[in-house]
Amino acid sequence: MMKTDAKLTPVREAHRFNETALYQFLQNKLDGDFDQLSIRQFEGGQSNPTFLISCDDKHFVLRKKPPGKLLPSAHQVEREYRVMDALAATDVPVPKMRLLCEDDTVIGTPFFVMEYVHGRVLEDFTLPDQTPQERRSIYLDMVRVLAALHSVNYIDLGLGNFGKPGNYFSRQISRWSKQYIAAKTDDIASMERLMRYLPQNVPEDDTSCIAHGDFRMGNMLFHPTEPRIVALLDWELSTLGHPLGDLGYSCMAYHSGIIGPRSLKGLAGQQTGIPTQEEFVAEYCRLTERDSIPGLNFYLAFSFFRFASILQGVYKRGIMGNASSTEALEKGRLALEMADIAWNLIEGDV
Repeated sequence: MMKTDAKLTPVREAHRFNETALYQFLQNKLDGDFDQLSIRQFEGGQSNPTFLISCDDKHFVLRKKPPGKLLPSAHQVEREYRVMDALAATDVPVPKMRLLCEDDTVIGTPFFVMEYVHGRVLEDFTLPDQTPQERRSIYLDMVRVLAALHSVNYIDLGLGNFGKPGNYFSRQISRWSKQYIAAKTDDIASMERLMRYLPQNVPEDDTSCIAHGDFRMGNMLFHPTEPRIVALLDWELSTLGHPLGDLGYSCMAYHSGIIGPRSLKGLAGQQTGIPTQEEFVAEYCRLTERDSIPGLNFYLAFSFFRFASILQGVYKRGIMGNASSTEALEKGRLALEMADIAWNLIEGDV
């Protein structure tokens, strides 16, 4: 996370590293004098700790793997650096990458450094402080960036091996079904139905693109005064995937407040300026030259199914003693809620 108006704290004890070694490394790799570095940590960023590095009037952001033993497929800052560096020459707004260090002897883990981007974080996707016109412009710019990402030629960018092209939903449904079964505690009837229905009803459209994986307003920096995105952040889940997976995920807010303070249901429309889901999808189709999105509810249901599986995993770990009982119970309730929304979408009741 690299968010201009996010809170900064002193470097947390668990994430301390050899600052002198970093000074020396940056001195050799980047232009300028780095003897008087100031390092502060962004709040959040538990997955990949993120730091603001300041030296006189220069500001950079460092993002690193967390300390300790890690799963091979997790916390891959190298992949984040690679995809953002490749996208720098496209219409997708990303911070400028400065360097990648894969040598864990420098500060203890691999890390990368990127330029600091000045902008606003709009965590509340109801945009209570914006005018109706500003709200509409912000949402339409989100669609612009999503369409731009899905339109890039990933092979030309050197990202042909960034993931497995094709068969995305079948692989993902299998993965998250296994994850859910491994974390299962109580029967969730809607999850059982989804695990039977989804693999048998994957749409024929097998398009591949660079998929962000967590495309939502909270992972974007907006211009300080204008309603446009200046940087799309947090690429940890990016891969070669299906564009409509990202689209379905970005439309979850119209059905649930799971990725924000509350649902957009009943809020979208001319009075608020927030585009309806139909308008959001229509703009995406216009920009990507699609006539329509047949079976949109499948992509929405898949996104809620995936979220339900993730929440069930958190619940299982919680009741096994790795989280507070209150937090665990809340995640268990939400897993059921997400699965029910997914099945209602399949049945066309939402």
